[in-house]
Amino acid sequence: MAHGADERTGVDRLGVTAAIASITAVGIAIGLSFPLFSFILDQRGYSPFIIGTNAAVAGLASLLAVPPVTPLASRFGVTWVMVWSAIISAISLLCFFLFDSIIAWFILRITFHGPLTALFILSETWINSATPDRKRGLILGIYATVLSAGFGIGPGILALIGSDGGLPFYIGTAIILLSIIPLLIARSSEPKFEGHTRGGDFLRYIWMVPLATGAVFVFGAVEQSGLPLMPVYGARIGYSEQAVSLLLVALAAGNMILQIPLGILSDRVSDRRYLLYGCATVGLIGALTVPYAVAYPAAIALVLFLWGGVISGMYTVGLAHLGSRVKGAQLADANAAFVFCYCLGMILGPQISSIAMEFFPPHGFIWAIAGYFMLFLLLSLFRSRYRQR
Repeated sequence: MAHGADERTGVDRLGVTAAIASITAVGIAIGLSFPLFSFILDQRGYSPFIIGTNAAVAGLASLLAVPPVTPLASRFGVTWVMVWSAIISAISLLCFFLFDSIIAWFILRITFHGPLTALFILSETWINSATPDRKRGLILGIYATVLSAGFGIGPGILALIGSDGGLPFYIGTAIILLSIIPLLIARSSEPKFEGHTRGGDFLRYIWMVPLATGAVFVFGAVEQSGLPLMPVYGARIGYSEQAVSLLLVALAAGNMILQIPLGILSDRVSDRRYLLYGCATVGLIGALTVPYAVAYPAAIALVLFLWGGVISGMYTVGLAHLGSRVKGAQLADANAAFVFCYCLGMILGPQISSIAMEFFPPHGFIWAIAGYFMLFLLLSLFRSRYRQR
């Protein structure tokens, strides 16, 4: 049994706690930094194109950071890679305040978000490896809920202190550095990944666990399409800013509240693939319902609440499915493939959705999201028939 594991549940509580604490701090830092960077660049007079391009570099940095994560963890240990990733990200965040050059800000996006990606990969790998299959969904549901809370706390901090001066940068830096403490305490519980020397091995897991990687691609595409484009969509169908904000609250509430129930349910079903099919089906029906429900505020709020839950459920259940299919040292590569597909969805989704919004107004954005869920269901059907053959 793993060091620090609970004998009754088989859960390595020390390792799980450290990984969740670490990634929560990262979530707060990301939630704080994204609007902070946009506010400052806008105040400096940069165009929306420059601001958007600078933000898009975060996704590119994440893609570039995936290949070396497992080899580095194999050579230096999970804890030390996570510790140094946190240090590099913290220093980079502080440097955003110290340097005004837009070129420097593009470089810092890479040094800030690349290490954060390593923290995501290794924390999720640590949780999966420290959790038995019968408890995996519950633990990952808690993880997703706490991470969502972190994403919400970041903007809340910014709302309280504002974007002026160095205080938001100091707070974000301190939060990231504090995440190192639980990692060092739980160092003896870290997973081991002996035998990994190359950085490209993770790509084969995209095809080995396609439902998990497909689910997280859809999650990335829908999440990153919804957050920036939902306000635009709301304005085009006649909603006020206040009404759109309330819709986003309903979406976020579903995201947070439904992850633990979905995680528990995933532990009780015989095959998590069926729950993924269900989440995708509800997501598709929800997307197709939105254009008709917008005329009824209570109905659209309910739809978005359920929608937000199943969208994030694609991530939570997909990650639990991945952990049940891949074991041992291979788990790190599989988790790298998982995060890689999330990054792809994060980059491609908003582009496709924005184009659809322009060519098929006003609901083209919603039709694009429906298409992502439909794509996953078609992948599931193809995979099922392929396995039978």
